[in-house]
Amino acid sequence: MTTSTTRDKVVSLVESWLEPGRFQDYCPNGLQVEGRDSVAHVVTGVTASQAFIDAAIEAGADLLLVHHGYFWKGEDQRIRGMKKRRLQTLLREDVSLLAYHLPLDDHAALGNNRQLAEVLDLRNAAPLQAGSLVWTGDLASPMTATELSGLLEERLRRTPLHVGHGADLIRRVAWCTGAAQGFINQALDAGVDAFISGEISEPTVHTAREDGIHYFSAGHHATERYGVQAVGERLARELGIRHTFIDIDNPV
Repeated sequence: MTTSTTRDKVVSLVESWLEPGRFQDYCPNGLQVEGRDSVAHVVTGVTASQAFIDAAIEAGADLLLVHHGYFWKGEDQRIRGMKKRRLQTLLREDVSLLAYHLPLDDHAALGNNRQLAEVLDLRNAAPLQAGSLVWTGDLASPMTATELSGLLEERLRRTPLHVGHGADLIRRVAWCTGAAQGFINQALDAGVDAFISGEISEPTVHTAREDGIHYFSAGHHATERYGVQAVGERLARELGIRHTFIDIDNPV
């Protein structure tokens, strides 16, 4: 039976898990838009785009929980255009927006990196070192680069881009979800056979080729679907409320 709780209870519980106060981030973590007090239905998604907001409201959401929210450092602070339309919709419908960026990447159980390890069945998954956003682990069985590309495509529903070269059989990998291509040097220092991130940039290609490592760009959106779902599912279990994940496709 689905029950209701309060917005403040949801926020307090999530913050007790993710501990956003530990992070210096590029955006405010936590409650970004305040909506109605009562929450019976939490809808999670990767990014608080207009398409996501509209779909969540159509589904009867009281509170949205996302990885990519609003008010990023360096962005235009004026409320106009796309930002106005998004905020106007949330305020008109009295729906809250809760967003967590680095805290959701980092969390040892609910975070994007941990959840990606679960999706890919990576063994012995752990941060490279204390405080690192780069994780390392072992494939369930050794794979060629072609086989690992196939696994990523099957599990993440997106064809990855593979560049570079290295061991004929990949056993140990490093990864970091999202725009983490710059961490490839940490992967090299760790001596792994391959590095997986969401996005790729022009210099990453040369690093992978010249320093001899398999690099897989598996998609920013595709690698970061899973943390918000884990948080939403835990909220549903602990509070008895409804949770729905809505995936708005993004090819990047």
